[in-house]
Amino acid sequence: MIVTPLTELLGIRVPIVQGGMQWVGTPPLAAAVSEAGGLGILTALTQPSPDALRIAIRETRKRTSKPFGVNITLLPSINPPDYAGYASAAVEEGVRIFETAGNAPGQLIKYFKSHNCIVLHKCTTIRHAKSAARLGVDVLSIDGFECAGHPGEEDIGGVVLLARAAQELNIPFIASGGFADGRGLAGALALGCAGINMGTRFMCTVESPIHQNIKEKIVASTEQDTVHIFRTLHNTARVFKNKVSAEVVAIERRPGGAKFEDVRELVSGQRGRLVYENGDPDYGIWTAGIAMGLINDIPTCEVLVKKMEKEAEDIIGGLGKMVRTQSKL
Repeated sequence: MIVTPLTELLGIRVPIVQGGMQWVGTPPLAAAVSEAGGLGILTALTQPSPDALRIAIRETRKRTSKPFGVNITLLPSINPPDYAGYASAAVEEGVRIFETAGNAPGQLIKYFKSHNCIVLHKCTTIRHAKSAARLGVDVLSIDGFECAGHPGEEDIGGVVLLARAAQELNIPFIASGGFADGRGLAGALALGCAGINMGTRFMCTVESPIHQNIKEKIVASTEQDTVHIFRTLHNTARVFKNKVSAEVVAIERRPGGAKFEDVRELVSGQRGRLVYENGDPDYGIWTAGIAMGLINDIPTCEVLVKKMEKEAEDIIGGLGKMVRTQSKL
């Protein structure tokens, strides 16, 4: 077994977290990841209301007796979701592990810690990580530039960002962005991480709720098949490279630039959701990371996690053989 501060804190066997993903972090996937030995995560805002989240939590608990968590991501919005309602519903249902992300998470973190919950907070910079640590989070999830979704605006790759985290942080942290196999897990541990967070890799599993066509599209794609949108709006997002994302980038590059209103219809979350439901990869914007270049199959979560665990153990054992004591002359 690989034992890290993450496995000990969460009571899981393998230091792998399935990150919260909109429309993807549902009971079948979260339960399957937890049953496999990692930490499954339900995405709160995938559910239409706090009461619907209660039902999802109960369904997940029927599928696994092992630890799982709930993700709540704070999003810029004219009409913000009922974050407090989602949080209290999850706590009242007995959830004690939360993944938070987004800006100004202080009130949410304070609420969770007042109920003796464990909080993993996602950051893209060391300064934000330090700020979250001061707020009392238990684990930091450090997103490198490789990640799907929002990598921040500083464009720092994972190798340097994680090494900096090891130098600067005094609480456990896990790596996020570009991880899909046991080699990546072993590498993250060598950089000082307590584990890894995977999104795109778990999208491409049997238990993932997305359409089979999209899973097969991920397998057929490479690390070159993503693109950044919203760069000019200073809200960068890494998404799958398709007709819609190419149109968004073209609009952003027009003379004079673009406003969000110019691309609102193209980037609609509902269109993205329908990609996962109808299987048309060109229907809307959908999130994917460059980890696609490492994904060649669609296994069950159990097969994936066990394979990664063994790969990492073998690599770690092999590295130990490289260290030799110099014999006396």
